[in-house]
Amino acid sequence: MRFTKPYWAGIADGTITVAFRRWARPTVVAGRPYRTGGGRVEVMSVTVIDEEKVSDVDAIAAGHPSATELLAGLPESEPGRDLYRVEFRILDEPDPRELLANDADLDADAVAAISSRLDRLDKASSFGTWTRDTLALIAEHPATRAPELAEIVGRETQPFKLDVRKLKNLGLTHSLGIGYELSARGRAYLDATK
Repeated sequence: MRFTKPYWAGIADGTITVAFRRWARPTVVAGRPYRTGGGRVEVMSVTVIDEEKVSDVDAIAAGHPSATELLAGLPESEPGRDLYRVEFRILDEPDPRELLANDADLDADAVAAISSRLDRLDKASSFGTWTRDTLALIAEHPATRAPELAEIVGRETQPFKLDVRKLKNLGLTHSLGIGYELSARGRAYLDATK
């Protein structure tokens, strides 16, 4: 779930536990965890709600002073788009992706498993092989903006960023405030495959 930065602290400290979104269909599912700028959350419920039923209590739980202000900040209602109330809770457990990223103890089987995943990503790509080149690029240019990295390899920025996210999901990279860096696991993998 996406939240702008002003909401992150409230999500992290548990004071923001509700969000309102206009969707043609829900993009989150109750019972699943999602990453936000304020930490990982578990969605507890996703329900359609009439604007008139949005209470000030819900607005405060969503980080707004009143229902009127909350509704004023939402996009205009469009045909086919309902207003959804999403209730969630902050998760205290560590992010499995971070645990994986910090695991640099790679034996031959782990290296082979990572190589196999990277091969599948390369094979499925319309761009061609990119995984190992992107890891090497990030290793050579840490904390470099995605548009600059994409330009170095002659790619469009958005598809490049999506590909880096796939590497992050494998625990091989970290996102920084600006750009990326290899995780401990990513560095260990590159060292093992030189």
